[in-house]
Amino acid sequence: MGAQWKQKWREMAADQKGKITGKLVREIQVAARLGGPHPEYNARLAAAVAVAKKQSVTKDTIERAIAKGSGTGPDAVQYDTVVYEGFTPHRVPVIVECLTDNNNRTSSDIKVLFRAGSMGKVAWMFDHCGMIEAHHPDKTQDIEIAALEAEADNVETMEIEDEEAAGHIGARFFCQMSSLDAVTKALKAAGWQVTTSEMSYQPKEYPELTDEQREEVTTFLQTLDGHDDVSRVYAALK
Repeated sequence: MGAQWKQKWREMAADQKGKITGKLVREIQVAARLGGPHPEYNARLAAAVAVAKKQSVTKDTIERAIAKGSGTGPDAVQYDTVVYEGFTPHRVPVIVECLTDNNNRTSSDIKVLFRAGSMGKVAWMFDHCGMIEAHHPDKTQDIEIAALEAEADNVETMEIEDEEAAGHIGARFFCQMSSLDAVTKALKAAGWQVTTSEMSYQPKEYPELTDEQREEVTTFLQTLDGHDDVSRVYAALK
């Protein structure tokens, strides 16, 4: 979920810390609150549920999360989305999205984590857009044509790490935020299996780093991403 640099690490580390279910459940709750409780009409929720099932989150847990987030359950919950901006060590711009029920706690914690870098306005260094990650069983697919037919603005190849999708072609599609749902549905209709459908921040430029600097930046980003309230970390790091 979120940025390309961290997906594999996040899945492994969150599982080791016993946090992945909590993060997935919170994502389902927020998706249900924003787009409604029906995955067939809510692309972000459909993608979140698919990832949760892949990680063996139970059906009951998923249904309770949808009910909580959409306000249809007896214990409805309200999370706020809070965005923090700044720089990692070595001046790599980073945007952090948090889902929280306690802004004061989250703000205090994130500020402490940013002491290894610095806080400041960096949103202008990113394009705020819709992003869909998907794979297709037909490796002869031309992703440029697929993007054109789905009315996406841009596309790039994506490495497939899911063993169940071995042999598939992977792609990351970008579009206007208002077109996210329409592009997602068009890709699904064309046989693409969507794993992520969300708003994203795409860096306009990437700072040059040495291997040692890159390792230090990655460690900083992993620390941010490991916080319970952090749902997305977007960094100008390839």
